[in-house]
Amino acid sequence: MPGAVSDHRLLTGWGRTAPTASDVRPLSDAEAVFAAQPDRGVLARGLGRSYGDAAQNAGGTILDATSHDELVTLDPDTGLVRVSSGISIDRLIRRLVPHGYFVPVTPGTRFVTVGGAIASDIHGKNHHVAGSFCSHVRSMTVVTPVGTLTVDPVSEPELFWATAGGMGLTGVVTDATVAMPRIGSARLAVDTDRTDDLDGVLALMTGGDDRYHYSVAWIDCLARGRHLGRSVLTRGDFADDGDLGYEAAVRIDTPPVFPSGLVNPLTIRVFNEAVYRKAPRHRVGELQTIPQFFHPLDGVGHWNRLYGRRGFLQWQILVPFGEEETLRRIIERLAGAGVGSPVAVLKRFGPGDPGPLSFPAPGWTLALDLAIVPHLASLLDELDDDVVAAGGRIYLAKDSRVRRALVPTMYPRLNEWRRVRDRVDPDGVLVSDLDRRLDLTGHHSR
Repeated sequence: MPGAVSDHRLLTGWGRTAPTASDVRPLSDAEAVFAAQPDRGVLARGLGRSYGDAAQNAGGTILDATSHDELVTLDPDTGLVRVSSGISIDRLIRRLVPHGYFVPVTPGTRFVTVGGAIASDIHGKNHHVAGSFCSHVRSMTVVTPVGTLTVDPVSEPELFWATAGGMGLTGVVTDATVAMPRIGSARLAVDTDRTDDLDGVLALMTGGDDRYHYSVAWIDCLARGRHLGRSVLTRGDFADDGDLGYEAAVRIDTPPVFPSGLVNPLTIRVFNEAVYRKAPRHRVGELQTIPQFFHPLDGVGHWNRLYGRRGFLQWQILVPFGEEETLRRIIERLAGAGVGSPVAVLKRFGPGDPGPLSFPAPGWTLALDLAIVPHLASLLDELDDDVVAAGGRIYLAKDSRVRRALVPTMYPRLNEWRRVRDRVDPDGVLVSDLDRRLDLTGHHSR
């Protein structure tokens, strides 16, 4: 590409597996890069918090969105903000909270960009009442190989919802207008319940989640027998004390190198026992800061290094309501195989977005961070089959190893998404390692 200024980099996802090299250019070069149609394609990348290969493009071009991180406008009366796609949830929170607003949806880390939030249609602890991130997006600008388009869910619903959860494969989002909810405090009033088993936490969430705006359960996935699925459930709402002073978290960093094997069944059992015993049986109204409640892991910089050079993966599943026995069997299999996680969370989903590749749907979602060990792949392949048989699916933004053949069953509207995508990228310029591995676009069949 004559005159192009790029930086050749080795990139991975947050799980630090399967690194690939790409030429990295600023997002502002999107139109020029599309016009040149590089042989190995183009993909936008934010802060790299997808666990697998969703934000990688081996041998191709990566457009770095983090150089494009402005909060363009904020309407203090309506809460509508227009932002560049490279702005992070972290920066948005810091700007919004003093004005009495918060982001509509945040995942477990605040270090994701708005562009990544749209591409993954992220969900959070409030999905049961607020839905996914793209439900709150009013419009966005998308640079595609056929031109730059402004899309919204009314005038261009097909492309809007194909982009929502479309893993960056419908175009490069450069800015978005998002509706932000009002808050009355920078702190949350949080109720905590410790349950003896899976039945206990499912009953509490089914019977009481709708009274709270935010809800999440930490699960001990190594507990067995009568304590299978024992959990710590935290639910809360923003307080109304008028204190809008945002308290940033104290952050410690991890050493650059950790030995593989440090996170193992023994250390996880000790950690999980400590977490479970420390939690109160029942506590009401504890005031917590935003980082404390939403993003506790962000307090440890580069915590993904704890898994060593082999890295780790996140396995996040959805099983519909009515398939609680499937969820139980999965947890039993994990516990029986000694495959646990210090970070295992259960949430309750409400209705999903119209996006064909958007992950959430009514049901239960379980997410686990798992160290790479020899028998893990075969175990997860078997559990994937259980999830699919129950009518569930795997979250593409977290995936690094699911079998290609399962994708059309998990996402039955895949062909509908491909038709919209091909309209704006007829030559298949937009591509990612995730796409090559799973053939999402239908251009990589073997």
